[in-house]
This record gives sequence, C-alpha cells and structure tokens, in this order.
Amino acid sequence: MTELDKVLDLLPQRFKGPGGVAGVVKDGRVIARRAWGYADTAARVPMTAATRLPICSIAKQFTCALLLDLVDDPASLNAAVADLLPNFTGALPTIRNLADNQSGLRDYWALTVLHGAQPEQTFGHGDALSLIATTKSGHFAPGTSYSYANNNFRILAEVLERHTGRPLGDLLTTRLFTPAGMKTAALRPDTRHNADGVVGYEGDPEAGYIPAQNGIHWQGDAGISAALDDMLAWEVHIDATRNDPASLYNRLSAPPRFALGSPATYGYGLSHDPVAGRASTGHGGALRGFRAHRRHVASERLSAVVMFNHEGSARGAAVSLLEAALGYQADTPAPAAPGWDGIWLDKTQGLLVRLTAGPDEMEVDYGGAGAGLIPAPDGTATGDGVTVRRQGDDLWMHRADENLTLTAQPLVPVTVADGTAIAGRYWSGELQAAVQIDARDGAVYAGFDGRLGRGPMEPMYPVAGDIWVITNRRSMDAPAPGEWTVQVRRDDRGVTGLTIGCWLARGVIYDRQD
Repeated sequence: MTELDKVLDLLPQRFKGPGGVAGVVKDGRVIARRAWGYADTAARVPMTAATRLPICSIAKQFTCALLLDLVDDPASLNAAVADLLPNFTGALPTIRNLADNQSGLRDYWALTVLHGAQPEQTFGHGDALSLIATTKSGHFAPGTSYSYANNNFRILAEVLERHTGRPLGDLLTTRLFTPAGMKTAALRPDTRHNADGVVGYEGDPEAGYIPAQNGIHWQGDAGISAALDDMLAWEVHIDATRNDPASLYNRLSAPPRFALGSPATYGYGLSHDPVAGRASTGHGGALRGFRAHRRHVASERLSAVVMFNHEGSARGAAVSLLEAALGYQADTPAPAAPGWDGIWLDKTQGLLVRLTAGPDEMEVDYGGAGAGLIPAPDGTATGDGVTVRRQGDDLWMHRADENLTLTAQPLVPVTVADGTAIAGRYWSGELQAAVQIDARDGAVYAGFDGRLGRGPMEPMYPVAGDIWVITNRRSMDAPAPGEWTVQVRRDDRGVTGLTIGCWLARGVIYDRQD
C-alpha cells in the first residue's frame, strides 16, 4: 500500500462527518477516486463519485475562466461596473480588480449581518443586486491591497450576463463544462434545493450533526454543483492543455500583481500558495453544511480534489493528499520564544491582533484569520505570508498576501466591564442600518437592524477599555464573520458612537441616536 493509499484510507477518520469524496490526478490520469459515507444520512443515500455537491467558492475560478473565454480584453468591460455600483463615491474597481479580490469592497455576506439578516432567511437575486447597489465606500483604493469579497464575483457574473444576453448557467455549460468533460456539472443557484438529494450538515462529532439550511441564491461567487468525477475531469483537462500558453487555465493561473507591480497571491479566482515547497494554485469553499477544496501543482502535473457534506477542513485533506503523493514530510518547528503573548489594536483597520506562543509555534489571529509563526533569531516571527516583530510595546506586522503593513497598539485586557454606558441605539448613515445594544445585570448583547430585517441578539464581550467584540458564529454565509470588533467613541458628554468591523467588512461608522 502506498503512502497516498494510507492517507486516503484515513480521511474518513481524520475528517469526521456524514460523508465525503476525494480524488487525485497525476500526469493527466486519475490515480485515486474515493467516496464514503452518505449524501443523506436519514434517507440512507450513499455518497458516490457521481453525487453532485456544491463546490462552493471554487466556482469563482469558473466565473473568471468564463470572463477570459468570452472577452479578449477584460478591461473593455470596466465601464459596466458603474451600473452595479451607482452610489460608490471613490475610484471604481476595474474588472481585473474584482477578479483578483483587489476591489476594496466590503464583503456583502458580512454586511448581511449588519443589515439584520437571520441566518436561514431567503436571499434572492434581487436582494443581492440591491445590497450591492447601496455600496458607497470600500476598505482601500482598488488595486492597492487584497481583501476577500464574494460580491466581486457576483458583480462579474452580472456583467457577463448583461454583456452576452445569456444566462450564466448556459454560458458555464456550453463554454466550460462540456469542453472539459464535466458531464453533470451545472449552475444551481438556489442552495435550498441541492442536486441529487444531497444534504449538508452542521455540527461536529461531539455535538452531532443536523441538516443545514441555506436560503441564499448564489451567482458567480458560488452556486455550481459538480460530482467528484466532474472535478477530476476538470483537472485532467488542465493537464491536457498545459502546453498551450493560451489555454484558459494557463491564463487564469498567471502570476498576479498589485497595481504598483508587487506580487500578489490571488488572481482570477485562484489562490497561489506553496504546497510541499512547490508552487500551487487552487481554491477552497465553504457553504453552510459543505466544504470543498481543489489544488493543482503544475510542476508535478498533480491535482487533488476533496468535497465534504459537512464542515471539516477540505483544504487540510487536499494538502495531505498532495504531500503524500509527493513523499513530503514537514520539518519539526522550533520552540516558540517566550514573552510574545498579548493583544493589540490596529486602529487603521479597526481590527484586533492576538498573539499566542504555544509549545511549537506562535499563533497570530488578525480579524479572525489565524496564521502559524516561527520565531527567528533577528527578533521577527514569520509564517503563512505574515511577519511580525515588536517595536517597543507596539506590534509591527507585514501581511504579504494583502500587501498590508500595520502597526498595532497594545491593549490591557479586561474580562469584566460595565456595559450600561454603551447601551442604546446607533445608526450607520452609510448602510442606513442600526445596531441596538442592551445591557442588563452584567450581560451585554447587540442586535443589528437593516434592510434585511431584525437580526438575532448576539453576545457582546469587553476586550479592553472601550474595545468590545460582538460574537457572530452563524450567519447567512458560512463561515460567519466570527466576531466584530467594536470601538467606542466618546467626547466630554459621553459615548457618541461606535466603529464596527470584521476582516471582511471594516470601519463601519455608527452614531448614537439616544
């Protein structure tokens, strides 16, 4: 039995859940193809390699592939962006900015939380365009940095439909799926009704699993369902066209850059990440109840695809398959240096930085995105495209993937704080939405109200003086934002407002109403 066979056999035990599929392509040939568990546990429908599953955000590269297939020069469609962002006040993103996640737009799924959405409510085609149209500002000037935003690809899909006069699903099938031999892949925008009766599950082995409900109508950012056999056919197609410089995948996977020429790690719906010391391209995906990941190592003519109908780490599974196929074993990390633990605030972005030193490595959490760091003798710590160092009490951090350098100020953590001073109602003029904060008997909660309704009341906890977090573990999209950082604004009269943000949607200003 090969090392790859061993890793494949262990997937159901390492990534526990109702069911999954996995496959590997090497040198243009499928060398592994597995399916286990159940597509629907209650109806006892087995999972197979022909079962169509939502491929989640892997769909983004197909949206971008369609763009390159249909249009010789994507910049020729730049003017169409203005029609979808009629209220935007800054420089509009280009088509390429959208495709590279360099638009600077706040993610619209994060904004659904601020607009009062319930996690399971229906969000249709018109809701998406209406919410996007309200956008007035972004995180940064387009092309200067990276920030993941699903609406980038929703806009691209709408632009392509208007440009061609054809539905996105028809374009995908005729231009991409059929030529690549993806016989059963299809756009299925309404995730309330999945192909082949497949059910996605929330939960974990300890708490158990329950069927997930997702009322979102996806288009461009997700919405494609495909079988493992379809996805492996895509990888075979990539290999078959590898020597053609004009092939779709070669154009999609060309090294991306930021506006001033520095290298980027995301372009045309593909992340560029090393695996086992080799360059790779691919993308992961997450909808409530589903996880998926595909990754391609061009130098080795090697690809792996993993899809789950639960919320296990499909990326972790896919990387383990690639490493096994390559015979790779990671080095043992050096012990972490003491004295790094702490919490800081990046006031420019309005996000918390948490640094924790473990027995083998350090962990930095910035806006809910974690990275493992290894300390170096020069006083820095580096890993996953992130470098940090101490500057006195401050923390300096460079995030190469985002083209972002920041200095964060230290906070003195608190675990108990009186929330009565911040209780009240606050209004965001930009979003035309409100947040209500209630404080009673030591407990503090926040609820968002907006164009999508009245959201659930979420727990709110103190972090430091006038810095709080609102926990948000479930929302319309998955994974949820996790937590929102809240900065309280005061003057001589008391609390005047809040600035609320998460990594996907930063710097939303609220003014006190009462």
